[in-house]
Amino acid sequence: MKAEQLRKSILQLAIQGKLVPQDPNDEPASVLLERIREEKQKLIKEGKIKKDKIDSVIYKGEDNRYYEKVGSEVKDITDELPFEIPDSWAWVHLPNVAHSELGKTLDKLKNAGNLKPYLCSINVNWNKVNLTTVKTAKFERKEEEKYALAKGDLLICEGGEVGRCAIWESNDEMYYQNALHRVRFYCDVSPYYFIKVFEVYKALKILDNFSKGVTIKHLVQNSLYALYFPIPPLKEQARIVEKIEKFEPLIAEYDKLEQQATKLDDEIYDKLKKSILQYAIQGKLVPQDPNDEPASVLLERIRVEKKAKLGKKYVDSYIYKGDDNCYYEKVGINTTVRLDNLPFDIPDSWVWARLKDVVEINPRNNIDDDTMVSFVEMKSLKDGFCNSFVFEKRVWKNVKSGFTHFKNGDVGFAKITPCFQNRKSAIFNSLKNGYGAGTTELHILRIHKNTILANYLLWFLKSPYLIEYGKQKFSGTAGQQRFGTNEVKNTLIPIPPRKEQDRICLKIERILDSIVKDED
Repeated sequence: MKAEQLRKSILQLAIQGKLVPQDPNDEPASVLLERIREEKQKLIKEGKIKKDKIDSVIYKGEDNRYYEKVGSEVKDITDELPFEIPDSWAWVHLPNVAHSELGKTLDKLKNAGNLKPYLCSINVNWNKVNLTTVKTAKFERKEEEKYALAKGDLLICEGGEVGRCAIWESNDEMYYQNALHRVRFYCDVSPYYFIKVFEVYKALKILDNFSKGVTIKHLVQNSLYALYFPIPPLKEQARIVEKIEKFEPLIAEYDKLEQQATKLDDEIYDKLKKSILQYAIQGKLVPQDPNDEPASVLLERIRVEKKAKLGKKYVDSYIYKGDDNCYYEKVGINTTVRLDNLPFDIPDSWVWARLKDVVEINPRNNIDDDTMVSFVEMKSLKDGFCNSFVFEKRVWKNVKSGFTHFKNGDVGFAKITPCFQNRKSAIFNSLKNGYGAGTTELHILRIHKNTILANYLLWFLKSPYLIEYGKQKFSGTAGQQRFGTNEVKNTLIPIPPRKEQDRICLKIERILDSIVKDED
């Protein structure tokens, strides 16, 4: 169980009367409510509060069911109550135990009086009043008395995250506006206990069910007054709050340990995934099969295809292993150069190649202007060891200029930091009409048919080798560095036989699926 779940469970036990034992010597909640009724009658006679429009009494009948009497009408409310409570407790509406008022409605054109500080919903966090930013407005003398806060007042958000509440714990002068309900309890009823009730009601979505509005919810006064609240005897309220306060530092420590464990898990999983990809591109993840067509034959097919396409523009370029077990690079009619700094050894059936010799880099599409295509922004590509992106639909003529081109089967990857280091890359597929365009901060690799598997190329782009190589080749300012096109062209890629590429990708996917963390 996570720390937050543990805390919610403790709070729920608390407001159900299951966290601390009941004491038969405690004055029952029914007696407390009777004292509150007497207190309210006194305040009404003194003109300090108005008489409730609807006088409600909730009681438990001899049949062990709960009833509510409003005027002369009595109804069974047992099925409307969210849970059972001890016999010494009672169910109440908020007006039964407190006086509640919404704050002042602010209007600069109409407001007059003295400039005063006031709180609004941004100042009220769960269990804490945030005084980082306190606004001021004009309050007339009669408004000062009506909207002044007193120590112990409970402030409840009417909108936004409805029900979020905190206690005003200061004697300093402060007022509040109409985005907040101010709740002032009678007869020492604990506002600290009621905060716990609101937290549980929020978690159980009870507050949401009573809130008004579709997109923006509001807990209007009538809805607040319609809620049923469990109230314990006064002394038990104090014991509940004290018990929760003892749990809080333990939960905080548990949360801290949980976060450390999660961070450690993240590091372990990240290292494991990196190791898998590094093993994969070094030929160490799956065994080689001597019956596979070697990668050198695959590479020869690419050279033939490129020569046929480019004609006289074609420059023969390839890397091969000599009889001395050293690697050499031949480019056109230039002198053959020995490659002494290859990053790691590969199996004999594999070949080294430069990306420019095996894929088309940053190609352009030639399609009709009125074609509907997919449009992909950088933020639409997901970080990490995955192949995930979303797109919008655009008309080609609106995106063909000034954007990167791609089509189904192309592999795209970020060229800027930190997107490159966060492994933002994907195989483009299921594009609208097979084509797309998007952010210029992508490099696109277009694969020759039946040569390099797109999934293998994707895992290569996410491998530690490529990420580290890209970092070494970054250019530009520190704030906006890029892995440039020339660097991409000259990147060395280890290429396995085509059938081994299939086995490698299948193995990677199976392993990554098996080590996905449980998010619950």
